[in-house]
Amino acid sequence: MKIIKANDYQSMSRMAANIISAQIIMKPDCVLGLATGSSPIGTYDQLVEWYKKGDLDFSQVSSINLDEYVGLSADNDQSYRYFMNTHLFDRVNIDKTRTFVPNGLELDNEKACKAYNEIIKEHGPIDLQLLGLGCNGHIGFNEPGEAFEKETHCVDLTQSTIEANARFFASMDEVPKQAYTMGIKTIMQAKKIVVVVNGKAKAQAVKDCFFGPVTPKVPGSVLQLHNDVTVVGDAEALSLVEGLY
Repeated sequence: MKIIKANDYQSMSRMAANIISAQIIMKPDCVLGLATGSSPIGTYDQLVEWYKKGDLDFSQVSSINLDEYVGLSADNDQSYRYFMNTHLFDRVNIDKTRTFVPNGLELDNEKACKAYNEIIKEHGPIDLQLLGLGCNGHIGFNEPGEAFEKETHCVDLTQSTIEANARFFASMDEVPKQAYTMGIKTIMQAKKIVVVVNGKAKAQAVKDCFFGPVTPKVPGSVLQLHNDVTVVGDAEALSLVEGLY
């Protein structure tokens, strides 16, 4: 595992975007595993800037997203499909027919998960998986539990995750309580993983995930077992692990 310290969020975003852009340049038809949330927004902005300068071409790239809320349509401004369109897909020359997000409107959990697993098998393997890190150590929506979930599954979101997401909705009642998420096995099958993490609120999660025991109670800790993980964090996020890497 490689840990790269950035001075601030902008520097972190640029460093992560450098790794992703190198992947696209080296393999123009690569498959990117993509994440949502506040952490990767700056990374997407940087990729868009380089695309506009003519440095990047997304025309052959495929993408597979980590997760989607159950019950939200693609045009709901809080859905992850909407997020990806807004922050990346609508701003570059990617073919949207090759961008995949779980179907939040499929309320049959088994059917939705099976369909997404088939998409991953058909279009994978993922060359580079971008991840954020939850304050409780979750990756995707793989929440702390008793076992590592293998493939796409429906998750009952923890209260802490629901509360963290509440700021994006008009009321707590509107916050989705479930999500479809890529499983740990699928994430770990990516050839390369890049984790972006920023802010003091993530410092304990960084320590638990990358310097603690591997346990499903801290889902991100499983990344210690992958042979090509790069963590890009700002000074605050890495504040509790100084001298450990």
